[in-house]
Amino acid sequence: MAFDGFTTAAIVADLQKKLTGGGISRIVQSEKDELLITVKSNKVQYRLLMSASASLPLIYLIPENKQAPLTAPNFCMLLRKHLQGGQILSITQPSLERVIRLEIGHRDELGDPCVHFLTIELMGKYSNIILTDASGTIVDSIKRVPATMSSVREVLPGRPYFIPGTDEKADPLTTDRTAFAEKMKASPYDVVKAFYMTFTGFSPLAAEELVYEAGLDARMPAASLDEEMLGRLADQFMARMEAVREGQFTLSMVMDRGVPREYAVFPLRIYAGLETRSYDDISSLLIAYYGEKESANRIRQKSADLRHVVTTALDRTNKKCILQEKQLKDTEKKDRYRIYGEMINAFGYGTEEGAKVLNVINYYDGQPLAVPLDPTLTPSENAQKYFDRYNKLKRTAEALGTQIEETYADREQLEACLTAIDLAETEADLTDIRRELTDFGFVQRKGQVTRGKVRETKSRPLVFISSDGFKMVVGRNNLQNEEVSFRIAGGSDWWFHAKGQPGSHVIIKAEGREVPDRTFEEAGALAAYYSKGRRAPKVEIDYTQRKNLRKKNGGKPGFVIYHTNYSLMATPDISGIRQEKQ
Repeated sequence: MAFDGFTTAAIVADLQKKLTGGGISRIVQSEKDELLITVKSNKVQYRLLMSASASLPLIYLIPENKQAPLTAPNFCMLLRKHLQGGQILSITQPSLERVIRLEIGHRDELGDPCVHFLTIELMGKYSNIILTDASGTIVDSIKRVPATMSSVREVLPGRPYFIPGTDEKADPLTTDRTAFAEKMKASPYDVVKAFYMTFTGFSPLAAEELVYEAGLDARMPAASLDEEMLGRLADQFMARMEAVREGQFTLSMVMDRGVPREYAVFPLRIYAGLETRSYDDISSLLIAYYGEKESANRIRQKSADLRHVVTTALDRTNKKCILQEKQLKDTEKKDRYRIYGEMINAFGYGTEEGAKVLNVINYYDGQPLAVPLDPTLTPSENAQKYFDRYNKLKRTAEALGTQIEETYADREQLEACLTAIDLAETEADLTDIRRELTDFGFVQRKGQVTRGKVRETKSRPLVFISSDGFKMVVGRNNLQNEEVSFRIAGGSDWWFHAKGQPGSHVIIKAEGREVPDRTFEEAGALAAYYSKGRRAPKVEIDYTQRKNLRKKNGGKPGFVIYHTNYSLMATPDISGIRQEKQ
Protein backbone atom coordinates (compact mmCIF):
# COMPACT_ATOMS: atom_id res chain seq x y z
CA MET A 1 0.00 0.00 0.00
CA ALA A 2 1.14 3.55 -0.65
CA PHE A 3 1.97 5.76 2.31
CA ASP A 4 -1.42 7.48 1.90
CA GLY A 5 -3.42 9.94 4.00
CA PHE A 6 -4.92 7.20 6.16
CA THR A 7 -1.53 5.75 7.09
CA THR A 8 -0.36 9.28 7.80
CA ALA A 9 -3.39 9.85 10.03
CA ALA A 10 -2.61 6.69 12.01
CA ILE A 11 1.00 7.83 12.44
CA VAL A 12 -0.14 11.27 13.61
CA ALA A 13 -2.56 9.75 16.12
CA ASP A 14 0.24 7.57 17.53
CA LEU A 15 2.80 10.38 17.64
CA GLN A 16 0.34 12.74 19.32
CA LYS A 17 -0.06 10.30 22.21
CA LYS A 18 3.63 9.57 22.61
CA LEU A 19 5.54 12.71 21.64
CA THR A 20 3.34 15.72 22.44
CA GLY A 21 4.97 17.60 25.30
CA GLY A 22 8.27 15.76 24.80
CA GLY A 23 11.65 17.43 24.56
CA ILE A 24 14.03 17.06 21.61
CA SER A 25 17.39 15.87 22.91
CA ARG A 26 19.22 14.79 19.73
CA ILE A 27 19.00 15.39 15.98
CA VAL A 28 20.98 13.28 13.49
CA GLN A 29 20.94 13.40 9.69
CA SER A 30 21.98 9.80 9.16
CA GLU A 31 21.47 9.89 5.38
CA LYS A 32 21.27 12.61 2.73
CA ASP A 33 17.45 12.68 2.91
CA GLU A 34 16.84 11.12 6.35
CA LEU A 35 16.53 12.48 9.89
CA LEU A 36 16.50 10.77 13.26
CA ILE A 37 15.11 12.86 16.12
CA THR A 38 15.36 11.62 19.70
CA VAL A 39 12.49 12.78 21.94
CA LYS A 40 12.15 12.29 25.70
CA SER A 41 8.52 12.23 26.75
CA ASN A 42 6.97 10.97 30.01
CA LYS A 43 10.31 9.45 31.06
CA VAL A 44 10.45 7.39 27.84
CA GLN A 45 12.98 7.96 25.07
CA TYR A 46 11.58 7.74 21.52
CA ARG A 47 13.46 7.78 18.21
CA LEU A 48 11.50 9.33 15.35
CA LEU A 49 12.81 8.38 11.93
CA MET A 50 11.69 10.47 8.96
CA SER A 51 12.84 9.95 5.39
CA ALA A 52 12.23 12.09 2.31
CA SER A 53 13.55 9.38 0.01
CA ALA A 54 11.95 9.55 -3.44
CA SER A 55 11.55 5.78 -3.57
CA LEU A 56 10.49 5.19 0.05
CA PRO A 57 9.32 8.24 2.03
CA LEU A 58 8.27 7.34 5.57
CA ILE A 59 8.01 8.38 9.19
CA TYR A 60 7.73 6.14 12.25
CA LEU A 61 9.29 5.35 15.61
CA ILE A 62 12.22 2.93 15.59
CA PRO A 63 13.72 0.98 18.52
CA GLU A 64 17.41 1.28 17.64
CA ASN A 65 19.70 4.26 17.23
CA LYS A 66 21.52 5.26 14.05
CA GLN A 67 25.13 6.22 13.60
CA ALA A 68 25.69 9.95 13.14
CA PRO A 69 28.11 11.05 10.40
CA LEU A 70 31.44 12.51 11.50
CA THR A 71 30.47 15.89 10.04
CA ALA A 72 26.85 16.97 10.35
CA PRO A 73 25.27 18.35 7.12
CA ASN A 74 24.22 21.99 7.05
CA PHE A 75 20.50 21.24 7.38
CA CYS A 76 21.13 19.11 10.45
CA MET A 77 23.19 21.91 12.04
CA LEU A 78 20.36 24.34 11.32
CA LEU A 79 17.80 22.05 13.00
CA ARG A 80 20.04 21.65 16.02
CA LYS A 81 20.30 25.43 16.30
CA HIS A 82 16.53 26.03 16.18
CA LEU A 83 14.97 22.82 17.52
CA GLN A 84 17.34 20.89 19.79
CA GLY A 85 16.24 21.37 23.37
CA GLY A 86 12.81 22.46 22.19
CA GLN A 87 9.44 20.99 23.14
CA ILE A 88 6.94 19.39 20.74
CA LEU A 89 3.75 21.40 21.23
CA SER A 90 1.54 19.66 18.67
CA ILE A 91 1.57 17.17 15.79
CA THR A 92 -1.02 17.71 13.06
CA GLN A 93 -2.03 16.57 9.60
CA PRO A 94 -3.63 19.14 7.27
CA SER A 95 -6.86 17.82 5.68
CA LEU A 96 -5.81 14.15 5.41
CA GLU A 97 -2.85 15.12 3.25
CA ARG A 98 0.37 13.10 3.26
CA VAL A 99 1.87 15.85 5.37
CA ILE A 100 2.83 15.91 9.08
CA ARG A 101 3.60 19.15 10.90
CA LEU A 102 5.50 19.22 14.19
CA GLU A 103 5.00 22.48 16.10
CA ILE A 104 8.09 22.98 18.26
CA GLY A 105 8.50 25.64 20.92
CA HIS A 106 11.95 26.79 22.01
CA ARG A 107 13.91 29.95 22.89
CA ASP A 108 15.87 32.03 20.42
CA GLU A 109 19.37 33.46 20.85
CA LEU A 110 17.99 36.21 23.11
CA GLY A 111 16.12 33.76 25.28
CA ASP A 112 12.70 34.78 24.04
CA PRO A 113 10.11 32.04 23.41
CA CYS A 114 9.42 31.28 19.74
CA VAL A 115 7.92 28.58 17.55
CA HIS A 116 9.10 26.72 14.47
CA PHE A 117 7.38 24.08 12.36
CA LEU A 118 9.08 20.98 11.00
CA THR A 119 7.01 19.60 8.12
CA ILE A 120 7.55 16.26 6.40
CA GLU A 121 5.84 15.75 3.05
CA LEU A 122 5.41 12.07 2.11
CA MET A 123 4.77 12.60 -1.60
CA GLY A 124 6.91 10.13 -3.56
CA LYS A 125 9.59 11.85 -5.60
CA TYR A 126 8.34 15.23 -4.30
CA SER A 127 8.93 14.24 -0.64
CA ASN A 128 10.72 16.77 1.53
CA ILE A 129 11.44 17.85 5.09
CA ILE A 130 10.98 21.58 5.54
CA LEU A 131 11.65 23.95 8.46
CA THR A 132 9.47 27.07 8.64
CA ASP A 133 9.14 29.88 11.15
CA ALA A 134 5.95 30.98 12.93
CA SER A 135 4.86 33.11 9.95
CA GLY A 136 5.09 30.18 7.51
CA THR A 137 8.28 31.34 5.82
CA ILE A 138 10.72 28.61 4.80
CA VAL A 139 13.94 28.65 6.81
CA ASP A 140 15.46 25.73 4.87
CA SER A 141 14.73 22.20 3.68
CA ILE A 142 16.50 18.89 3.32
CA LYS A 143 15.94 19.22 -0.46
CA ARG A 144 16.03 22.66 -2.05
CA VAL A 145 13.72 23.03 -5.05
CA PRO A 146 14.43 26.08 -7.27
CA ALA A 147 12.15 27.34 -10.04
CA THR A 148 14.22 25.46 -12.62
CA MET A 149 13.14 22.20 -10.97
CA SER A 150 9.49 23.02 -10.29
CA SER A 151 7.14 25.57 -11.78
CA VAL A 152 4.51 24.83 -9.10
CA ARG A 153 6.40 25.69 -5.92
CA GLU A 154 9.87 26.82 -4.95
CA VAL A 155 11.25 25.35 -1.75
CA LEU A 156 13.98 27.81 -0.85
CA PRO A 157 14.85 29.89 2.23
CA GLY A 158 12.68 33.00 2.43
CA ARG A 159 9.86 31.64 0.27
CA PRO A 160 6.36 31.23 1.75
CA TYR A 161 5.39 27.65 2.54
CA PHE A 162 2.23 26.06 1.14
CA ILE A 163 1.10 22.54 0.31
CA PRO A 164 0.93 22.13 -3.49
CA GLY A 165 -2.30 20.96 -5.12
CA THR A 166 -4.60 21.52 -2.13
CA ASP A 167 -7.09 23.45 -4.25
CA GLU A 168 -7.51 20.55 -6.71
CA LYS A 169 -8.98 18.00 -4.30
CA ALA A 170 -11.59 18.12 -1.57
CA ASP A 171 -10.92 17.47 2.11
CA PRO A 172 -12.82 14.23 2.88
CA LEU A 173 -12.96 15.04 6.60
CA THR A 174 -15.14 18.10 5.94
CA THR A 175 -17.25 16.64 3.11
CA ASP A 176 -20.89 15.85 3.98
CA ARG A 177 -23.14 13.27 2.29
CA THR A 178 -24.67 15.75 -0.16
CA ALA A 179 -21.31 17.11 -1.32
CA PHE A 180 -19.94 13.58 -1.56
CA ALA A 181 -22.78 12.47 -3.86
CA GLU A 182 -22.41 15.55 -6.03
CA LYS A 183 -18.67 15.11 -6.48
CA MET A 184 -18.95 11.39 -7.30
CA LYS A 185 -21.72 12.01 -9.86
CA ALA A 186 -19.66 14.77 -11.48
CA SER A 187 -16.51 12.62 -11.80
CA PRO A 188 -15.54 11.41 -15.31
CA TYR A 189 -13.67 8.39 -13.89
CA ASP A 190 -14.62 4.93 -12.72
CA VAL A 191 -15.78 4.74 -9.12
CA VAL A 192 -12.35 3.76 -7.68
CA LYS A 193 -10.38 6.40 -9.55
CA ALA A 194 -13.04 8.97 -8.71
CA PHE A 195 -12.12 8.62 -5.02
CA TYR A 196 -8.41 9.30 -5.30
CA MET A 197 -8.81 11.94 -8.00
CA THR A 198 -11.47 13.83 -6.03
CA PHE A 199 -10.45 13.56 -2.34
CA THR A 200 -7.13 14.00 -0.56
CA GLY A 201 -5.64 11.07 1.33
CA PHE A 202 -7.02 8.25 -0.82
CA SER A 203 -4.69 5.72 -2.44
CA PRO A 204 -6.02 3.28 -5.08
CA LEU A 205 -6.08 0.49 -2.46
CA ALA A 206 -8.04 2.60 0.05
CA ALA A 207 -10.54 3.52 -2.65
CA GLU A 208 -10.83 -0.07 -3.90
CA GLU A 209 -11.48 -1.36 -0.37
CA LEU A 210 -14.22 1.19 0.23
CA VAL A 211 -15.93 0.34 -3.08
CA TYR A 212 -15.64 -3.37 -2.27
CA GLU A 213 -17.24 -2.86 1.16
CA ALA A 214 -20.11 -1.02 -0.53
CA GLY A 215 -20.66 -4.05 -2.80
CA LEU A 216 -20.02 -2.14 -6.04
CA ASP A 217 -18.13 -2.97 -9.21
CA ALA A 218 -14.85 -1.07 -9.16
CA ARG A 219 -14.91 -0.61 -12.95
CA MET A 220 -18.32 1.05 -13.24
CA PRO A 221 -18.34 4.80 -14.03
CA ALA A 222 -18.99 6.99 -11.01
CA ALA A 223 -21.50 9.05 -12.99
CA SER A 224 -23.66 5.94 -13.54
CA LEU A 225 -24.23 5.30 -9.81
CA ASP A 226 -27.92 5.36 -8.87
CA GLU A 227 -29.28 6.74 -5.59
CA GLU A 228 -29.20 3.37 -3.82
CA MET A 229 -25.57 2.74 -4.86
CA LEU A 230 -24.54 6.25 -3.88
CA GLY A 231 -26.22 5.75 -0.54
CA ARG A 232 -24.26 2.57 0.20
CA LEU A 233 -21.03 4.19 -0.90
CA ALA A 234 -21.73 7.30 1.18
CA ASP A 235 -22.37 5.13 4.25
CA GLN A 236 -18.95 3.52 3.92
CA PHE A 237 -17.27 6.86 3.20
CA MET A 238 -18.81 8.63 6.19
CA ALA A 239 -18.03 5.68 8.52
CA ARG A 240 -14.39 5.68 7.39
CA MET A 241 -14.06 9.44 7.94
CA GLU A 242 -15.60 9.15 11.41
CA ALA A 243 -13.10 6.40 12.29
CA VAL A 244 -10.23 8.66 11.18
CA ARG A 245 -11.56 11.59 13.26
CA GLU A 246 -11.85 9.30 16.30
CA GLY A 247 -8.40 7.82 15.73
CA GLN A 248 -9.82 4.31 15.38
CA PHE A 249 -7.51 2.25 13.18
CA THR A 250 -7.18 -1.49 12.51
CA LEU A 251 -3.52 -2.19 11.80
CA SER A 252 -2.82 -5.24 9.66
CA MET A 253 -0.47 -6.70 7.06
CA VAL A 254 -1.60 -9.15 4.38
CA MET A 255 0.79 -12.00 3.57
CA ASP A 256 0.75 -13.79 0.23
CA ARG A 257 2.58 -17.13 0.46
CA GLY A 258 4.79 -15.82 3.24
CA VAL A 259 5.65 -12.53 1.49
CA PRO A 260 4.17 -9.15 2.55
CA ARG A 261 1.65 -8.02 -0.03
CA GLU A 262 -0.14 -5.02 1.49
CA TYR A 263 -0.56 -3.22 4.77
CA ALA A 264 -3.37 -0.96 5.88
CA VAL A 265 -4.77 0.92 8.86
CA PHE A 266 -8.28 -0.42 8.18
CA PRO A 267 -9.52 -3.96 7.47
CA LEU A 268 -8.63 -5.29 4.01
CA ARG A 269 -11.66 -7.43 3.20
CA ILE A 270 -10.69 -7.70 -0.47
CA TYR A 271 -7.88 -10.02 0.67
CA ALA A 272 -10.07 -12.16 2.92
CA GLY A 273 -8.55 -15.38 1.54
CA LEU A 274 -4.97 -14.48 2.48
CA GLU A 275 -3.13 -14.58 5.79
CA THR A 276 -3.52 -11.39 7.83
CA ARG A 277 -1.21 -10.33 10.67
CA SER A 278 -2.52 -7.82 13.20
CA TYR A 279 -0.46 -5.15 14.98
CA ASP A 280 -1.11 -2.94 17.99
CA ASP A 281 1.32 -0.21 16.97
CA ILE A 282 1.61 1.57 13.60
CA SER A 283 5.40 1.86 13.85
CA SER A 284 5.71 -1.89 14.49
CA LEU A 285 3.55 -2.55 11.43
CA LEU A 286 5.65 -0.31 9.19
CA ILE A 287 8.94 -1.72 10.52
CA ALA A 288 7.71 -5.26 9.86
CA TYR A 289 6.37 -4.46 6.40
CA TYR A 290 9.27 -2.43 5.09
CA GLY A 291 11.80 -4.65 6.89
CA GLU A 292 10.53 -7.79 5.17
CA LYS A 293 10.10 -5.95 1.88
CA GLU A 294 13.64 -4.59 2.13
CA SER A 295 14.96 -8.06 2.98
CA ALA A 296 13.18 -9.56 -0.03
CA ASN A 297 14.49 -6.77 -2.29
CA ARG A 298 18.03 -7.19 -0.96
CA ILE A 299 17.93 -10.94 -1.55
CA ARG A 300 16.52 -10.36 -5.05
CA GLN A 301 19.32 -7.90 -5.86
CA LYS A 302 22.05 -10.16 -4.47
CA SER A 303 20.63 -13.17 -6.30
CA ALA A 304 20.58 -11.38 -9.67
CA ASP A 305 24.27 -12.07 -10.42
CA LEU A 306 23.96 -15.64 -9.20
CA ARG A 307 20.84 -16.17 -11.30
CA HIS A 308 22.70 -14.84 -14.35
CA VAL A 309 25.56 -17.30 -13.75
CA VAL A 310 23.15 -20.22 -13.42
CA THR A 311 21.02 -19.32 -16.45
CA THR A 312 24.17 -18.82 -18.57
CA ALA A 313 25.53 -22.19 -17.46
CA LEU A 314 22.12 -23.78 -18.06
CA ASP A 315 21.93 -22.36 -21.60
CA ARG A 316 25.42 -23.64 -22.31
CA THR A 317 24.52 -27.05 -20.89
CA ASN A 318 21.35 -27.25 -22.99
CA LYS A 319 23.30 -26.46 -26.17
CA LYS A 320 25.87 -29.07 -25.21
CA CYS A 321 23.11 -31.60 -24.64
CA ILE A 322 21.57 -30.92 -28.09
CA LEU A 323 24.97 -31.31 -29.78
CA GLN A 324 25.73 -34.56 -27.95
CA GLU A 325 22.32 -36.02 -28.78
CA LYS A 326 22.86 -35.16 -32.47
CA GLN A 327 26.29 -36.83 -32.39
CA LEU A 328 24.77 -39.88 -30.72
CA LYS A 329 22.10 -40.09 -33.40
CA ASP A 330 24.84 -40.04 -36.04
CA THR A 331 26.37 -43.16 -34.45
CA GLU A 332 23.18 -45.17 -35.03
CA LYS A 333 24.49 -46.24 -38.49
CA LYS A 334 27.39 -48.09 -36.90
CA ASP A 335 25.57 -51.46 -37.10
CA ARG A 336 25.07 -50.95 -40.83
CA TYR A 337 28.86 -50.68 -41.27
CA ARG A 338 29.37 -53.86 -39.24
CA ILE A 339 26.87 -55.73 -41.44
CA TYR A 340 28.58 -54.41 -44.59
CA GLY A 341 31.90 -55.78 -43.36
CA GLU A 342 30.41 -59.15 -42.45
CA MET A 343 28.63 -59.44 -45.85
CA ILE A 344 31.90 -58.70 -47.69
CA ASN A 345 33.79 -61.30 -45.64
CA ALA A 346 31.04 -63.85 -46.27
CA PHE A 347 30.29 -63.24 -49.97
CA GLY A 348 33.03 -61.01 -51.37
CA TYR A 349 35.39 -63.80 -52.47
CA GLY A 350 33.84 -63.87 -55.98
CA THR A 351 33.74 -60.11 -56.46
CA GLU A 352 35.15 -58.88 -59.76
CA GLU A 353 38.13 -56.56 -59.63
CA GLY A 354 37.04 -52.86 -59.77
CA ALA A 355 33.42 -53.60 -58.71
CA LYS A 356 31.62 -50.69 -57.02
CA VAL A 357 28.85 -52.67 -55.35
CA LEU A 358 28.28 -56.14 -53.92
CA ASN A 359 24.70 -57.45 -54.16
CA VAL A 360 23.97 -60.07 -51.48
CA ILE A 361 21.14 -61.49 -49.35
CA ASN A 362 21.39 -60.19 -45.76
CA TYR A 363 21.36 -63.34 -43.65
CA TYR A 364 20.02 -61.35 -40.65
CA ASP A 365 16.70 -60.46 -42.26
CA GLY A 366 16.71 -62.34 -45.58
CA GLN A 367 16.40 -59.13 -47.61
CA PRO A 368 18.52 -58.10 -50.65
CA LEU A 369 21.37 -55.77 -49.71
CA ALA A 370 23.63 -53.65 -51.91
CA VAL A 371 27.02 -53.11 -50.23
CA PRO A 372 28.99 -50.12 -51.60
CA LEU A 373 32.63 -50.93 -52.46
CA ASP A 374 35.73 -48.87 -53.06
CA PRO A 375 36.96 -50.19 -56.43
CA THR A 376 40.56 -49.33 -55.56
CA LEU A 377 40.53 -51.70 -52.55
CA THR A 378 40.44 -55.47 -52.29
CA PRO A 379 37.37 -57.16 -50.67
CA SER A 380 39.25 -57.72 -47.44
CA GLU A 381 40.40 -54.09 -47.36
CA ASN A 382 36.81 -52.94 -47.98
CA ALA A 383 35.60 -55.15 -45.11
CA GLN A 384 38.32 -53.81 -42.79
CA LYS A 385 37.39 -50.22 -43.68
CA TYR A 386 33.77 -50.87 -42.63
CA PHE A 387 34.85 -52.60 -39.41
CA ASP A 388 37.12 -49.64 -38.60
CA ARG A 389 34.16 -47.26 -39.06
CA TYR A 390 31.97 -49.47 -36.90
CA ASN A 391 34.51 -49.64 -34.07
CA LYS A 392 35.09 -45.89 -34.16
CA LEU A 393 31.34 -45.12 -33.97
CA LYS A 394 30.91 -47.75 -31.27
CA ARG A 395 33.57 -46.11 -29.11
CA THR A 396 32.01 -42.69 -29.81
CA ALA A 397 28.54 -43.96 -28.81
CA GLU A 398 29.87 -45.44 -25.57
CA ALA A 399 31.69 -42.21 -24.70
CA LEU A 400 28.69 -40.08 -25.65
CA GLY A 401 26.38 -42.21 -23.50
CA THR A 402 28.48 -41.37 -20.43
CA GLN A 403 28.87 -37.72 -21.44
CA ILE A 404 25.14 -37.27 -22.06
CA GLU A 405 24.34 -38.80 -18.69
CA GLU A 406 26.72 -36.32 -17.05
CA THR A 407 25.25 -33.45 -19.05
CA TYR A 408 21.72 -34.44 -18.00
CA ALA A 409 22.91 -34.51 -14.37
CA ASP A 410 24.46 -31.04 -14.77
CA ARG A 411 21.23 -29.73 -16.25
CA GLU A 412 19.17 -31.16 -13.39
CA GLN A 413 21.57 -29.67 -10.86
CA LEU A 414 21.45 -26.22 -12.48
CA GLU A 415 17.65 -26.28 -12.70
CA ALA A 416 17.55 -27.21 -9.02
CA CYS A 417 19.92 -24.32 -8.23
CA LEU A 418 17.68 -21.93 -10.16
CA THR A 419 14.69 -23.05 -8.10
CA ALA A 420 16.78 -22.77 -4.91
CA ILE A 421 17.56 -19.14 -5.79
CA ASP A 422 13.82 -18.47 -6.05
CA LEU A 423 13.33 -20.08 -2.62
CA ALA A 424 16.27 -18.27 -0.95
CA GLU A 425 15.22 -16.18 2.04
CA THR A 426 18.60 -15.21 3.49
CA GLU A 427 22.07 -14.36 2.25
CA ALA A 428 23.30 -17.61 3.82
CA ASP A 429 20.97 -19.50 1.45
CA LEU A 430 22.64 -17.79 -1.51
CA THR A 431 26.08 -18.58 -0.06
CA ASP A 432 25.18 -22.29 -0.01
CA ILE A 433 24.15 -22.16 -3.66
CA ARG A 434 27.29 -20.30 -4.69
CA ARG A 435 29.43 -22.79 -2.74
CA GLU A 436 27.81 -25.69 -4.59
CA LEU A 437 28.27 -24.02 -7.98
CA THR A 438 31.92 -23.34 -7.16
CA ASP A 439 32.57 -26.90 -5.95
CA PHE A 440 31.18 -28.34 -9.20
CA GLY A 441 33.01 -25.92 -11.49
CA PHE A 442 30.09 -23.76 -12.66
CA VAL A 443 31.58 -20.72 -10.91
CA GLN A 444 35.30 -20.00 -10.93
CA ARG A 445 36.84 -20.00 -7.46
CA LYS A 446 38.19 -16.56 -6.59
CA GLY A 447 41.46 -15.93 -4.81
CA GLN A 448 43.92 -18.38 -3.35
CA VAL A 449 42.88 -21.30 -1.22
CA THR A 450 43.90 -20.62 2.36
CA ARG A 451 45.30 -23.31 4.59
CA GLY A 452 43.38 -24.50 7.57
CA LYS A 453 39.67 -24.37 8.17
CA VAL A 454 37.74 -21.27 7.21
CA ARG A 455 34.53 -20.75 9.08
CA GLU A 456 31.68 -20.14 6.62
CA THR A 457 28.10 -19.18 7.32
CA LYS A 458 25.77 -22.00 6.36
CA SER A 459 22.05 -21.79 6.06
CA ARG A 460 19.94 -24.31 7.92
CA PRO A 461 16.90 -26.28 6.78
CA LEU A 462 13.54 -24.90 7.87
CA VAL A 463 11.61 -26.67 10.61
CA PHE A 464 7.80 -26.71 10.84
CA ILE A 465 5.46 -28.30 13.36
CA SER A 466 2.40 -30.07 12.00
CA SER A 467 -1.07 -29.68 13.50
CA ASP A 468 -0.55 -33.09 15.11
CA GLY A 469 2.79 -32.14 16.66
CA PHE A 470 5.17 -33.81 14.19
CA LYS A 471 8.40 -32.07 13.24
CA MET A 472 8.75 -31.46 9.49
CA VAL A 473 12.15 -30.46 8.08
CA VAL A 474 12.50 -28.67 4.73
CA GLY A 475 15.67 -28.29 2.65
CA ARG A 476 15.70 -25.33 0.26
CA ASN A 477 18.75 -26.10 -1.88
CA ASN A 478 20.74 -29.14 -2.98
CA LEU A 479 23.14 -29.07 -0.02
CA GLN A 480 20.29 -28.77 2.46
CA ASN A 481 18.35 -31.51 0.66
CA GLU A 482 21.36 -33.79 1.02
CA GLU A 483 21.50 -33.03 4.74
CA VAL A 484 17.77 -33.49 5.25
CA SER A 485 17.53 -36.82 3.39
CA PHE A 486 20.75 -38.54 4.44
CA ARG A 487 21.72 -37.05 7.80
CA ILE A 488 18.60 -35.75 9.53
CA ALA A 489 16.08 -38.34 8.33
CA GLY A 490 15.86 -41.79 9.90
CA GLY A 491 14.88 -44.94 8.03
CA SER A 492 11.27 -44.89 9.26
CA ASP A 493 10.77 -41.16 8.59
CA TRP A 494 8.62 -40.08 5.63
CA TRP A 495 10.17 -38.24 2.68
CA PHE A 496 8.32 -35.89 0.25
CA HIS A 497 9.27 -34.22 -3.04
CA ALA A 498 7.46 -32.55 -5.95
CA LYS A 499 7.18 -35.05 -8.79
CA GLY A 500 9.22 -34.36 -11.91
CA GLN A 501 10.43 -30.87 -10.97
CA PRO A 502 13.11 -29.22 -8.84
CA GLY A 503 12.18 -28.57 -5.25
CA SER A 504 12.80 -29.17 -1.58
CA HIS A 505 13.18 -32.47 0.21
CA VAL A 506 10.69 -32.55 3.09
CA ILE A 507 10.70 -35.14 5.85
CA ILE A 508 8.32 -35.97 8.66
CA LYS A 509 10.18 -37.08 11.77
CA ALA A 510 7.92 -40.03 12.57
CA GLU A 511 10.23 -41.49 15.24
CA GLY A 512 8.29 -44.74 15.31
CA ARG A 513 4.83 -43.12 15.61
CA GLU A 514 1.92 -43.55 13.24
CA VAL A 515 1.54 -40.41 11.14
CA PRO A 516 -2.05 -39.11 10.67
CA ASP A 517 -3.39 -38.05 7.25
CA ARG A 518 -3.46 -34.37 8.18
CA THR A 519 0.31 -34.34 8.74
CA PHE A 520 0.86 -36.08 5.39
CA GLU A 521 -1.20 -33.33 3.72
CA GLU A 522 0.76 -30.57 5.47
CA ALA A 523 4.10 -32.12 4.50
CA GLY A 524 2.84 -32.37 0.91
CA ALA A 525 1.86 -28.69 1.02
CA LEU A 526 5.39 -27.80 2.18
CA ALA A 527 6.93 -29.85 -0.65
CA ALA A 528 4.61 -28.12 -3.14
CA TYR A 529 5.27 -24.62 -1.79
CA TYR A 530 9.05 -25.05 -1.73
CA SER A 531 9.25 -26.27 -5.33
CA LYS A 532 9.22 -24.93 -8.87
CA GLY A 533 5.45 -25.48 -8.87
CA ARG A 534 4.86 -22.93 -6.08
CA ARG A 535 2.55 -20.82 -8.28
CA ALA A 536 0.48 -23.74 -9.56
CA PRO A 537 -2.94 -24.47 -8.01
CA LYS A 538 -2.00 -28.12 -7.38
CA VAL A 539 1.30 -30.02 -7.38
CA GLU A 540 1.76 -33.80 -7.54
CA ILE A 541 3.94 -35.01 -4.67
CA ASP A 542 5.83 -38.31 -4.39
CA TYR A 543 6.33 -39.61 -0.87
CA THR A 544 7.94 -42.69 0.58
CA GLN A 545 9.82 -43.80 3.66
CA ARG A 546 13.42 -42.69 3.91
CA LYS A 547 14.67 -46.30 3.84
CA ASN A 548 13.51 -46.54 0.20
CA LEU A 549 15.83 -43.77 -0.96
CA ARG A 550 19.10 -44.54 -2.73
CA LYS A 551 21.90 -42.28 -3.87
CA LYS A 552 23.62 -43.06 -7.15
CA ASN A 553 27.40 -43.57 -6.93
CA GLY A 554 29.02 -40.27 -7.72
CA GLY A 555 25.62 -38.56 -7.80
CA LYS A 556 25.18 -34.82 -7.33
CA PRO A 557 24.11 -33.54 -3.88
CA GLY A 558 20.40 -33.65 -3.26
CA PHE A 559 19.59 -36.17 -6.01
CA VAL A 560 18.09 -39.51 -5.02
CA ILE A 561 16.65 -42.67 -6.59
CA TYR A 562 13.52 -44.44 -5.37
CA HIS A 563 11.28 -47.11 -6.91
CA THR A 564 8.64 -47.54 -4.20
CA ASN A 565 6.45 -44.52 -3.51
CA TYR A 566 2.95 -43.12 -3.06
CA SER A 567 1.51 -39.96 -4.60
CA LEU A 568 -0.78 -37.15 -3.47
CA MET A 569 -2.00 -33.83 -4.90
CA ALA A 570 -1.09 -30.86 -2.69
CA THR A 571 -2.01 -27.18 -2.69
CA PRO A 572 1.10 -24.98 -2.23
CA ASP A 573 -0.35 -23.11 0.75
CA ILE A 574 1.49 -23.17 4.08
CA SER A 575 -0.29 -20.27 5.79
CA GLY A 576 -1.73 -22.55 8.47
CA ILE A 577 1.50 -24.42 9.27
CA ARG A 578 3.53 -23.22 12.24
CA GLN A 579 7.23 -22.63 11.63
CA GLU A 580 9.63 -23.32 14.46
CA LYS A 581 11.98 -20.45 15.26
CA GLN A 582 15.65 -21.31 14.97
